[in-house]
Amino acid sequence: MNSDRSQGNANKGAEALFTRRDFLKIGAAMPLALHSLSLQAAEGRKAPPKRVMFICNSLGFHEPYFFPKSRGDLATSAYLQDLKVKNKATVFQNLYHPGMETSNHDSEKSFLTGAARPESPVFVNSISLDQILAQKIGGETRFPFLALSIYDRGWGCSWNSRGIAIPPMHDETRIFNMLFGKEDLEAKKKQITNDMSVIACLYRDLEVLKARKTNLAQLDSFRNVIRELEAKIKHEEFWLNANKPAVPNTLSDDKEFEFSTKIKNLLELAKLALRTDSTRVITFSMDWIYGAIKVPGATGGWHTLSHHGGQPDVLEQLSRVERNIINHLNQFLYDLDQIDEGNGTLLDNTTVVIGSNFGDASNHTCNNLPTIVAGGGYRHQNQTVLEKPTPLCNLYLELLHKFNIDAGQFGNGKQDLELLKG
Repeated sequence: MNSDRSQGNANKGAEALFTRRDFLKIGAAMPLALHSLSLQAAEGRKAPPKRVMFICNSLGFHEPYFFPKSRGDLATSAYLQDLKVKNKATVFQNLYHPGMETSNHDSEKSFLTGAARPESPVFVNSISLDQILAQKIGGETRFPFLALSIYDRGWGCSWNSRGIAIPPMHDETRIFNMLFGKEDLEAKKKQITNDMSVIACLYRDLEVLKARKTNLAQLDSFRNVIRELEAKIKHEEFWLNANKPAVPNTLSDDKEFEFSTKIKNLLELAKLALRTDSTRVITFSMDWIYGAIKVPGATGGWHTLSHHGGQPDVLEQLSRVERNIINHLNQFLYDLDQIDEGNGTLLDNTTVVIGSNFGDASNHTCNNLPTIVAGGGYRHQNQTVLEKPTPLCNLYLELLHKFNIDAGQFGNGKQDLELLKG
């Protein structure tokens, strides 16, 4: 796995070699343990595997243009009227994250966790939904999960079991090479050897901590970090001599609309990773970027445009940015649905959740979050309007159940409302 600066010190699953001291500083940010390490080849499975992808548009979508004007009729949504997979998608209305009233842009940290008050200086996040699912379904693929982002911010949608950010990858070329490029076996073996030396040092440190009568909670946390590193090494050793899929590079190099190209390329990479069963869990943070962006028909600061204040000329520019994003998402879902797999399509076997931490970015409100669930083989309803504001984590809890994870609650979600019909 090639290193990416966006993965930083919090994710040592790349080729970066780290010292024992570095590990002790950032060990709490190591990726989650691989709960299921059966590591069977995907080709040997009788039925196509289930997959999941979460996409967070951090500045949301302008509500009057997103939700249908006529209930249940996506053709009456300015943004969704041209959705090519209307029969395989459901728009949910009246979902929210409790405890986000003053969170502003920090609310994105809780998009997949539901943890309240992320703006607090003492905030500690919880494990994100994708990481729980990766523990269940990620062990059989070369990459247990992929965390993607538009730019190098250091954090996105994914948070490990200790609530530490898993920095996403953003460089399209490096991601492609990591997924499909030739592996430097000697460098990889050297990395594994060095990592095993780190583990040996950590075990010695653990004995020192025990002798100092360190409290049990800290010892357990330290042991968990060691177990995670051991699981990562075991996983990498298994895949060391397995050939990567041969995939042509279909990424765009359009420099005129770099923002639009970035989204297109990252979605293309997600499609290729899912199609080749290189991973089964993906997050994509379409995060707030500084400076001007350019899409067909509009140039300006995305964040500035999102604070439109109802001004028609600003809304017109913002809508062009949001329509461009929707167009890419529309094509991505369509492309998945054109790939035959088993008795259906790749989209039928992939649950794609598209949403945002903002209901209204202009006012920084986190209620009535724009949410789409597509694919997954569900009997979709086009639109589901909940009678009263409902925690988004209830939907997340249901997704855990759909993936056969026996959870009584997730975040602030305590009730499976059976919104997704099987």
